[in-house]
Amino acid sequence: MDPVDLEKLKYPIGKFEAPKEYTSEYLLAKIAIIESFPERLRKETAQLTEEQLNTPYRPGGWTIRQVIHHCAESHMNCYIRIKWSLTENNPVIKAYDEALWSELPDSLTMPIEPTLNLLNGLHFRLAYIMKNLSPADLEKSFIHPENNSEYHVKQIIGMYAWHSEHHLAHITNVKRLKNWK
Repeated sequence: MDPVDLEKLKYPIGKFEAPKEYTSEYLLAKIAIIESFPERLRKETAQLTEEQLNTPYRPGGWTIRQVIHHCAESHMNCYIRIKWSLTENNPVIKAYDEALWSELPDSLTMPIEPTLNLLNGLHFRLAYIMKNLSPADLEKSFIHPENNSEYHVKQIIGMYAWHSEHHLAHITNVKRLKNWK
């Protein structure tokens, strides 16, 4: 496969780009994406068969099932990281190996319905807390140990809106390329 095509399959909406300024309009738009993600994900996956759920979104990539379970795992970590940032002074968060997590039985074979239900409640909570952040809260941060970088809560809102759209595009692209309804 052409490396350009593979890159487009890996990043169907492009890589995350931080805005120059985190305006209230930008943040509210990103929170709306986060809030609506579970419903849009459920809609895109409602008619998929077990065989389709076990189809990789790209050569060498995760299956649609793994992508769905990964979203819940990643977004649970997001929620916890935000809570740590709001309640501790610039904490060093715990990293996790998403590739290893994706190889566990709950990611490989578990039905998606429990994960879709989890995402409903989780994203309700994410959007709720995000909508109620003060300007000072948006500046709170954590340190990610993998690269020793500081991330502010306002950045996390943009990143996880992108993450939602990124993985939803993986699923919609497979459906389009395979001509699935």
